[in-house]
Amino acid sequence: MTSVIQYNGTGRRKTASARVRLVPGTGQVTINGHPMERFVGGRPGLAKMINTPFVCADAQGRFDVIATTCGGGIVGQVGAICHGIARALGEAAPQNRPILRTQNLLTRDSRVKERKKYGRKKARKRFQFSKR
Repeated sequence: MTSVIQYNGTGRRKTASARVRLVPGTGQVTINGHPMERFVGGRPGLAKMINTPFVCADAQGRFDVIATTCGGGIVGQVGAICHGIARALGEAAPQNRPILRTQNLLTRDSRVKERKKYGRKKARKRFQFSKR
């Protein structure tokens, strides 16, 4: 039995997380068992976001992506996949790390929704002030 070379990366964005596996192949992207086109549902910006790490590392069409995501919404999940792909590419070829780092693809986007505070309508919105 021959072992297949694969590279793993975990990506996170907002409340979404993704486990990404890169396998040498033709560039097919499978997310939760579905092809990328079905997952992003006709939103070309999201498909472009998934391919960004490959463009920066000049690795288009060299790896198949198998991703499993959970939590958050579709945009957060795509951001998590992008982060996971970048980490896996850094593992596959360490010379890619500085390039990916300068494009901020290895940095986890730490922006999350701010919690609601008591005495307010939302996180920052206040109730209407009445002087009289």
